[in-house]
Amino acid sequence: MKKYIVWKILGGIVLGAVFVTAFGFATMYLWNWLVPALFSGPVITFWQALGLLLLCKLLFGFPKGHHEKKHWRWNKERWREHVKNRMEHLSPEEKEKVKNHFDRCMSGRWGFKTREEAEKPGTAEEQ
Repeated sequence: MKKYIVWKILGGIVLGAVFVTAFGFATMYLWNWLVPALFSGPVITFWQALGLLLLCKLLFGFPKGHHEKKHWRWNKERWREHVKNRMEHLSPEEKEKVKNHFDRCMSGRWGFKTREEAEKPGTAEEQ
């Protein structure tokens, strides 16, 4: 069991070194390809590219864990609640107008059907 853990740690260190090296070379090559030609900037070395990556991480922050990202637009339940709250204050005529607008905008896209198409019995797909 201990050998497994040691190999896992060593593998992680080697994999981390490979990724850092790859990102360093990628940054160096992209910088040296674009910046001197576009902005007459300097050519940088591998170590300067690593420093640039570290500086960017320090300035712009490290990514947060996935569990901390709770975007309302990707959370279906929260989105439904948001729409429901917005729609509950509308009159029946305004609700119908919004539904018709949605049908016009979304029909034919991503496989959505208009309410009329969905309510029709015996459509071509069912036959």
